[in-house]
Amino acid sequence: MLATPDTHLFCGELCRKSDACEGGAKCGLCSLARVYSVTGQSMPEIIEIAASEIPQPQRDLLVHRRDMTTTLQTFHGARTHLRLLRTEAGSGIYQREVVLALDGSERPVEFGASSIHLDRLPPDVQQEIVLAERPLGGLLLEHGVEFVSRPKAFIRVEADTLIGRALELEGIDPLFGRCNALLTPQGDVLADIVEILPP
Repeated sequence: MLATPDTHLFCGELCRKSDACEGGAKCGLCSLARVYSVTGQSMPEIIEIAASEIPQPQRDLLVHRRDMTTTLQTFHGARTHLRLLRTEAGSGIYQREVVLALDGSERPVEFGASSIHLDRLPPDVQQEIVLAERPLGGLLLEHGVEFVSRPKAFIRVEADTLIGRALELEGIDPLFGRCNALLTPQGDVLADIVEILPP
């Protein structure tokens, strides 16, 4: 479960194996924990914080109920595309680790780990998601798939080599992000995403 603000969060072995937590439904960190499970690395320190503790401009980029694709593109004034780092599929769930980068400059603007319920999406959307060229939020909007963005928690992450390398960071600075769920209007989970921004 998510802890109260200013406490440590961790998706442990029991949580990852629990059917109730499939796709991160319980703690919000399952998608990221799977990345570390595959690499054999330990999770970095992750602490749940209040929205007011996030510095600007990260606060405006994280504290909202919109999709991150549109939010980041509006802020940076450029379209984004995906760099696929890792993917895994099974039981109708497509898991991936990605970096969102700006078109042209290739500057990384988000590290993300997601669990996407492909079986709850139209076939043409499923195909484009698996191609892994464009961010999820933009694809859903383009195809007219109705969804609601529902942040579960805001987090501070002690950047490690895995996240630092993905975001092309020179130092190991504290980073900020959120555990977010994309839901159908009926409340079914389309995707659980851990979204972490560079400083």
